[in-house]
This record gives sequence, C-alpha cells and structure tokens, in this order.
Amino acid sequence: MSQQATSTPFDDLLTTLKQKYQQVKLGGGLKRIEKEHEKGKLTARERIAYLLDKESEFLEIGAFAADGMYQQEGGCPSAGVVTGIGYVSGRMVVIVANDATVKAGAWFPMTAKKNLRAQEVALENKLPIIYLVDSAGVFLPMQNEIFPDKEHFGRQFRNNAKMSSMGIVQVAAIMGSCVAGGAYLPIMSDEAMIVDKTGSIFLAGSYLVKAAIGESVDNETLGGASTHSEISGVTDNKYDSDQDCLDAIKRIFEKIGSSEEAGFNRLEAKAPAYSGEELLQKFPLERVKPYDMHEILRGIVDGGELDEYKQGYGKTLICATARIEGWSVGIVANQRKIVKNAQGEMQMGGVIYSDSADKAARFIMNCNQRKIPLVFVQDVSGFMVGSKAEHGGIIKDGAKMVNAMANSVVPKFTLIIGNSYGAGNYAMCGKAYDPRLIYSWPTAQMAVMSGASAAKTLLQIKVSSLKKSGKEISSEEEKKLLEEITDKYNEELSPYYAAARMWVDGVIDPRETRKVISMGIAAANHAPITERFNVGVIQT
Repeated sequence: MSQQATSTPFDDLLTTLKQKYQQVKLGGGLKRIEKEHEKGKLTARERIAYLLDKESEFLEIGAFAADGMYQQEGGCPSAGVVTGIGYVSGRMVVIVANDATVKAGAWFPMTAKKNLRAQEVALENKLPIIYLVDSAGVFLPMQNEIFPDKEHFGRQFRNNAKMSSMGIVQVAAIMGSCVAGGAYLPIMSDEAMIVDKTGSIFLAGSYLVKAAIGESVDNETLGGASTHSEISGVTDNKYDSDQDCLDAIKRIFEKIGSSEEAGFNRLEAKAPAYSGEELLQKFPLERVKPYDMHEILRGIVDGGELDEYKQGYGKTLICATARIEGWSVGIVANQRKIVKNAQGEMQMGGVIYSDSADKAARFIMNCNQRKIPLVFVQDVSGFMVGSKAEHGGIIKDGAKMVNAMANSVVPKFTLIIGNSYGAGNYAMCGKAYDPRLIYSWPTAQMAVMSGASAAKTLLQIKVSSLKKSGKEISSEEEKKLLEEITDKYNEELSPYYAAARMWVDGVIDPRETRKVISMGIAAANHAPITERFNVGVIQT
C-alpha cells in the first residue's frame, strides 16, 4: 500500500537548502577530490568525519560562507575552509579544516573572516580548538583585502596568543601545504604534528628561496616532516598518514582533564509539543499573514511548555522561560499576530512597542540574575513609529531594551525565522551584539527595511535624480526600473546572502533548531561567567 507524502509550504525552500549544502560539501569538485585521494590525502570533510566521535553531533559554522562571491576567481565554496563544533574523545571542541580542493586551500577575505569566527567561538566558550592545516596561503590577487587590517589574516595569530594565555588548548596538524605567515598558526598552537610526505611548512617555498637568496633546494628538504621533526624541532611528531595523525589527536583529547563549567541548569530532555513536520506547517510563508508565535515556540521547547513573563502586557514581544533539550532558557520572541494592549488598542504584530520593549528589558535582567541563557527569536519589522509612539518615549524604552541586551553576561543565541529589519535586528540581538551563535531559517530576510518599502524609496531617489539632470522617464520605464531595483534588493534580502557574508552562522532546516541551541548552550557551559551584569546608565 503506497503512502501519501505530506507536503508543506517549506518543501521548495528545504529542497533548495539541501541542494545548496550538497554542492558546498563537494568543495572544489569531484575531480579535485580525486586528486587529493591520489596523493594519499583525505579531504577536509573526510578528516573531520574521521576525527569526530561516532554518532556524535557536528554543528557546522559558516557552511555557506562566500556563497555566490568571488565569481571572477572561479568561486570559493564555503570560503575554502570547514569549521564547526563537535566531539573528539568525548570532549567538545572547535574544528578548523582547510579545504585544499578549493584553490589549494588559499585564503580569500571571507576565509579570514570565517577562521576568525571559529576562533571567536573557541574564545567565548573556552573550547579547545583543532586546526587541520592544508593551505597555500593568502590568495595573492586579493592580498590588499586580507593582509594588513585589524580583522584580516594576522588577527588569527593574535588570537593564537590570547587563547594560549587563557589556557585554551590548541592542537594543529599540518596535513598539506603551510606557507609564509600561515606557518605561525600551527606553531603557535600547543602541539603541532605533521604528516610525512604530504605535509610541509616554511616561511618561503623553494621558488621564492631561489629568487631571494639563490639557494636551490626542494620543498621536502626545505620544510618536510623529517626536516621539522628531526632537525629544526618546529613540529613535535610526524605521522605516516592522515589517519595516523588524526588518531594521535584523539589520544591527546583522551587525556585532557575536565574544565570548569558555567553551571547552566539542565534536566532530562522532553519532546516538543508536536513533530518537526508539524512545526513547518505552523509558520506561514506569506510575510503579511499573522500567526501566533506561541505555536512556533511550542514546537521547539520541551513539552511545548512556556512560563510566560507579563503575559498580558507588551504583547508584541513574548518573554518566557522554558527548556530546550533539557536546558533552561529565557526566550524573547516577536509576536506577529494582531493583539490588543492593556488599553484595548490594536497593535501590529512584528513591531516592538514601548511596553513590549520595557517588558523585554526587565525580563533580560531577570535572566541575568538567575543565570539563564537567552534565546532571541526574530520576526521583527522594527520599532513603532509615529507621533504617538514618539510622545510615548519609544526611543527611551527601546534604548532600555538594547542596553539590557547588549550588557547581558549570560550567553545569547539568535534565531531569525522571518523578518529582521532595521533597529529590530539590533534590539533582538543581531550579529553586532555578540550572540554566541546566530542561525536563520530559509524564510529569513535581513535588511534595513522590507523589499517593497526599500524599492519604492530607492525608485523615488533615482527618478528625482534623473529629473534634476533634465531627463523625464515614462511610466513604462519607471515600472521597469522598479522591477530592477526590487530584484536586486530581494537578492540581498536572501538568508544565503547573509550567510555568505557571515552575518549569520548558517541557514538551517527548522527541524534542526533544537540541536543548534542545545549544542550552543553546551558549548557556553564550558565558560564560567566572571562578569557582573550592569545595564549602565539608562533613562527610567
């Protein structure tokens, strides 16, 4: 008997997500993968799979980094490096693995940004970090965009030093090329190992040495495994194969002592109120269609149970404590249905009003006092505008919320499921406010304002500019111009556009939401809170 498949409005979006991720996982393509295998090497993703504990979770960070970028250079899938959080010998770690199938693992500007993001995750959560090095160094045609600035290539070595001083374990394996300034990364780690015959490390390769000082020497003699393990002492040990080297890393982590914990509360996990497939059907794809955020949250939190704070007040924001995979969390989520306030007035969903901002600020303070991690669920159009809102002090109340959120010392996690516009993105803990992790659903849109509003505004500016230069345009030309502006703006609204630039850590299937937040809190639990919560100076 045949079973009828249940379709959801998400089907096309999830198919696109799956296809894009499958393409990303191929890196530089099947031919490049075959070439790595011919050299006796594993690919970056194969190395990670071999290293990770069997049947353990891996949370990839930046899978869609550089998506659609650097097309003139042939593209740079996943920014040429694979990063994420996983478990090695039972220990949670951050892994950074250069993908040699993509431009020989060369560093593009987004490669630097992604590596720095991985180091940031390790620093914030005090997690050990493993570098699987296989890189030809800086992509020279773009060196001016990667070399000298604060957040460029050199920042990673500064981070090496900072992590070392903080006692964060760093282990590096040289499994391919490691040249020029990039040579410092593994050698500034606590332990550096190298694979014989395929691994090499030097400040300058044989061609540059010949050009610079006239010496003729092959790369293996110059900086191969035997040279650095037996003569220079730069590396600690050499191994016969990728697998042998990765096994050695596993043995290192078997012997590392346990770390301090932040002490976030966790009980046995419960299933949410309904299945992931049902969750997909609860969220409307039409951006103007209202829905009840409570229903979305019930499909994410344990048992569908929410203990709501000030339930009858400030209804365009839901503030509630709950559990996700057993972890205690404080949730701040936008409500997109039409609601009535305490005075019986109708309020638009997705907009933050003075009362909801005030409620959120107080709730955030409570969570900090009680050491409860915060989860922000964004579907926000911004703060309320107009004379009534301004007279009511919307700027002051919005500032209270931003101040409390920005100064929060408990870890923050952000999920963008719908709109993320303007100051609403900021108040709901956008990337600028240091969420430990920030992911989006395929339905997310991120910009200063909605596509329709922005396109009309940009059209008015363009038409006005043309008229000033003495050119009149017909209604047909104006319509065509609007379509062009709208198409360009809508492309920039895409969650993949945001993920390519690492404004978010990734785009996920909504059914993966619980895993992302749970792993994020498990990571954060490795970093005891040492700061006191203080909201600073705000108007009351």
